[in-house]
Amino acid sequence: MTMFHFFNCAILTFGPHAVYYSATPLSEYDTLGTSVKAALVYLGTALVKVCPAYFKLMEKFVGYTFQELLKALIGFIDVAGLYFALTQLTHRNISQNHKFQAVGLGWAFADSVLHRLAPLWVGARGLEFTWDYILQGLEANANLVLSISLAALGSLIWLRKNKPKTLIPIIYACAGIVATMPSITSYLRRGLGWHFPKVLGFELFTSLVMAFISWQLFSACQRPYV
Repeated sequence: MTMFHFFNCAILTFGPHAVYYSATPLSEYDTLGTSVKAALVYLGTALVKVCPAYFKLMEKFVGYTFQELLKALIGFIDVAGLYFALTQLTHRNISQNHKFQAVGLGWAFADSVLHRLAPLWVGARGLEFTWDYILQGLEANANLVLSISLAALGSLIWLRKNKPKTLIPIIYACAGIVATMPSITSYLRRGLGWHFPKVLGFELFTSLVMAFISWQLFSACQRPYV
């Protein structure tokens, strides 16, 4: 029963990444190398970030709100990493549409491996059934959608030169919201005392909304513009 629960949670956590790759044109254009490179860039940004223990120590010296603001600023290291993955890495001759999807997919997969694999391996094989790791799997799905949305917005900012000027503020605003989602959810948990299921519902809803907006913006920028 314990291994069955572990495999179910693992499939829920990592399965959507494989399904997305195989069910979209990404597999037809062999973009796996791009996803792997993006995953390596993510691991590099993770090494640059300040460890959570530092923030726990910092709580003794600065206020909670200021601490969350610092977390949000450090969260933009991910934006710098995405910029590098989208603009500086060498990619095969793939379209902008496939490039941002491959980068976002690799980014989200690396995040799930780094933050969820070890807790899943240790906890989901326990003797008692718990919903925690199923909820973490759903959170990984929300993160997958948000990562691809952020990569789409980033590609519009850095790769799409000819885009309607009226959409530029909206693109930047949406990218800022998605980039600061970890800080927003952290504030909901610790600042407002939301329980994990409620925060997860917010993440799932926000990920779907931002995916829809990102898709609309990307489609609008793809139309001929003079």
